[in-house]
Amino acid sequence: MAGSSLGTNPPNADRHLTSGGSDWLWAVFAIMALSTLGMVVWSFMRPRGTRLFHNIATVILMTATIAYFSMASDLGATPVRAEFGRGTTNTRQIFFVRYIQWFITFPLILIMLLFTSGLSLSDILTTAFFAWVVVVTGLVGALTPSTYKWGYFVMGIAALCYIWTHLLFHGPRSNFNGGTGVRSGFVRGAGMVAFLTMLYPIAWGISEGGNVISVTGEMIFYGILDLLLGPIFLYYFVWGIRNVDYGLFGLHGGRHGGNTGAGYGNNSGTGGVSGAGYGNGAGAGTGTVGTHGLGGNTGGAVGTGGLTSGTTGTTRTTGTAGHTKMEGSSIV
Repeated sequence: MAGSSLGTNPPNADRHLTSGGSDWLWAVFAIMALSTLGMVVWSFMRPRGTRLFHNIATVILMTATIAYFSMASDLGATPVRAEFGRGTTNTRQIFFVRYIQWFITFPLILIMLLFTSGLSLSDILTTAFFAWVVVVTGLVGALTPSTYKWGYFVMGIAALCYIWTHLLFHGPRSNFNGGTGVRSGFVRGAGMVAFLTMLYPIAWGISEGGNVISVTGEMIFYGILDLLLGPIFLYYFVWGIRNVDYGLFGLHGGRHGGNTGAGYGNNSGTGGVSGAGYGNGAGAGTGTVGTHGLGGNTGGAVGTGGLTSGTTGTTRTTGTAGHTKMEGSSIV
């Protein structure tokens, strides 16, 4: 299959993928596919409600599998005139499908990693946005034939600096609800991601940017980085947090979790108020306003020596997990 790829899908640029490069890409594709299958099996072995990180890893690996299938088949590429020609070659094959892969996988890697830290959700989402900036500027720069491509390169590096700041400085200094073990794991994982993402601009600069190395050399360089940041990092990271309680991260498994009726917001639950006795010494019922979905009602004290009757008000309790609603009234 690898030998027939370039024959079926012939290269469309002067400097293009070779049969050896296609063979390498098929090998990476096989590793990505097996890693995806392994992560899916591992996810099904986990209890429901504790699969978030496994599922994110599955999405990342599956996306990479599709991308490498396309590149090994010599698909998802377009010819672009190189700023620096090499010999008689004026155009270079640019694989835009790789950037589609990174557009999906890079933010997910950061979100998965930063979820274990004490950073706020806004900080996490902003960091993910800058991951998109890195990928988009890299793609536009690769498709730009003039020296203006280096302007996009600089903007991509600036976005990476923002990401590195959160990985190496703000993240480790945040409050880790998971404890010191999770913090040390985050520091190691963040260091690995930061180091590998420092190598991607180098690969871009000598391939799509400067046209220094061949397209096959580019595939080998990027392939090694994607394997390190893909299967190797993901399995290492997910294995490291396999025994951590998801509740420590503020993550709950919805209806598969063990807690229901946990309200949210101030005064989200209210207790009914009523209750009166008839006869001598009639008593009045009391009710309380609940906080965080916990309401209370007590019936009125019943008078003695007469017709007695008390009512309790209607209670409504709403919780975040399970969204349980209970209503009732009784006559005493």
